[in-house]
This record gives sequence, C-alpha cells and structure tokens, in this order.
Amino acid sequence: MADHGPGPKTHSEPPIVAAADGSPSSNWAVAWAALEASMHRCGLHLVNSWTIPSGFGPDAIATENDLHRMYERGERILAEAAHVARTAVPGDELAVSTETTALLITPALIAQSSAARMLVVGSRGLGAFRRGLLGSVSTAVTRRAHCPVAVIQADTPLDVVSAGLPVLVGVDGTGNSVAAVELAFDEAARRSVGLTALHAWSDTSGLDIPVRNWDSARTSAEAELSENLAGYCERYPDVPVQRIVTADRPVRSLLDASGDAQLVVVGSHGRGGFAGMLLGSTSNALLHAVDAPMIIVRAPDAP
Repeated sequence: MADHGPGPKTHSEPPIVAAADGSPSSNWAVAWAALEASMHRCGLHLVNSWTIPSGFGPDAIATENDLHRMYERGERILAEAAHVARTAVPGDELAVSTETTALLITPALIAQSSAARMLVVGSRGLGAFRRGLLGSVSTAVTRRAHCPVAVIQADTPLDVVSAGLPVLVGVDGTGNSVAAVELAFDEAARRSVGLTALHAWSDTSGLDIPVRNWDSARTSAEAELSENLAGYCERYPDVPVQRIVTADRPVRSLLDASGDAQLVVVGSHGRGGFAGMLLGSTSNALLHAVDAPMIIVRAPDAP
C-alpha cells in the first residue's frame, strides 16, 4: 500500500510529484516518474484531483454521495498508480506517497511544486485533464511551477536509458537556458549517457540569412555555445558532449535532433525563437511533435 497523507512525506531530498488520473497516458507518466525518482534517490508523490472541474453548466450539482464516490474513485486511481510505480521500480527502493485533493489539478500541482524536485504530467488525460495537458493545464503549470516540469508522451519507451541515447538541451545563453543546461548535464550523468547541446543562431530560416554572413555568424555562435557550456564539462567529465550549431529556427532544430534523444530539456523562456517557449503556439507545436519526454526548466528568478 502507498502511504497516504495531506502532502509529500519528508525525505532527505525533495520528491518528484506526478499527476495521476487513471488514464493510460497518466500511468505512463507515473512509470517514467518512478524511474526518475529512483535515479535521483528521492521519493515519489502521486496526486489526484477528484473535484468537478468548472464548465459543466449550472445544473451540474454534486450530492454528498456523488462527492464520496468521486473521492473513492480518486483513491482507487492512486492505488493503481502506486502499483504502476512499484512495477516500474520493484523492491523497497522507491518511497511512494499519495494524495487525493479537492483542488483543481492545476493549482494543486503548482502548490506541490514549491517543495518538489520536479512535476511530471502525461500528455493526455481524463477527468480534470479532459482537454489534455498540452492545453491550459500544461501552460499554466509550466508558467507558474516553482520547479522543472516534465511532460511525458504516451508510449514513451521506458528502456531508453539502456539504449544509451543522449540527453538533448536547447542552449541560447539566457537565464532559463543556464538552468536547463545544468539540469541536462545532471540528467545525462545519472543516465551515464552523452549530452547533445544545440544552439540555433538564427530565429528565422537559414535561407533568410545572406551567405556572406554565414561564416562569421557561425564562428560567433560556436564561441557563444562554448562559453555557455564552460564549467559544466569540467564538473561532469564523464559526460561526452556533442555540440550542434545550426542556422535555423530553434524549434525546428530541436525537433530534428529529438529523434536521437531519450530526453529533451528546454528553458521556459528565451531570446528570439525561444521567447515564450511553452507558453504559445510554438511550444505547443514542439510538444505535440516531440516523442521523447520533455523537461521545461524555469530559472530560479524567473517571473
């Protein structure tokens, strides 16, 4: 049985918090979160929102019996999610706690994020997730969470670590990019894989740049990328780094490179093509298209 209480259990390390709603996508995200928690040697806290989301019309009045049934359903969902987590990480290594909440899932996750290492959500869901986490829920959580947010696509292979695929990170030199680079190096080190650092030095198609500027622009971009990675290679000497500098839109470049990555890490905001990342149509297009798990990182001092 998973531990049950009003919030995450106290661990020496902040827990990973995963949303659970009983959908296949949610269960997949829970399994990924369990493996992530195992790698970080921290607890896993599963959260379910059993409340009725708004938008069901004035006649949607729940009786006390209705509320009780919804609460019990939330408990069953959490028991299933805890089983999924322990199946992904068998044995007693993983500490799992659970929580049903009457809060809507978005404020519940944001509240949990202040004491979490990471939030993990599935790309699609049911109930309070009815519109899917690529819509208002993911946007709000990404914008306001106090920790990194991982969005897991359904059917994401869970054995990619053994396959040795690298971690891919978008680098643009902003504060959010710095936080993303630091997290990406840590994730690569824990997985014992390489890191692919991608810097797109154009915010438009490379065809829009005069040919005479390519050499100087590329040289400057390569120097900028090396500067942004300086120090991390020394801190993580066992992580081989592949540098990619491209004259193309960041989203397109990241999408092209993501096919050979087990994890994609990006900052929540950035300059140029990264501006508004994960808060607008550009980010949604990337999340819809990228098959690998994606972690969105906000700088500690981001608004």
